[in-house]
Amino acid sequence: MTARIYRPAKSATQSGMGKTKLWRLEFFPESARSVEPLMGWTSSSDMKSQVKLSFETREEAIAYAQRNGIPYRVEEPQEFKRRAISYSDNFRSNRVTPWTH
Repeated sequence: MTARIYRPAKSATQSGMGKTKLWRLEFFPESARSVEPLMGWTSSSDMKSQVKLSFETREEAIAYAQRNGIPYRVEEPQEFKRRAISYSDNFRSNRVTPWTH
């Protein structure tokens, strides 16, 4: 079973960068999920899909995978570019585009 080592992306619902500093090791699913007929819940017999390990650095995650003989794939994070604008810029007198409602 192959593992995926990555750094999680920023949450779309929050402006902060919380929970994006750690590297995570997760396993790819071995079997497809199935729908339980009585209650309609989704289930899986794959127990490794529940394992999510966090590491301070990418090197620690790679060393853990190599030490335990886990094949892995590293996904490099895309850097987030924050735009530096303020709310008061909407009301500047020298705006490039005029203010409309």
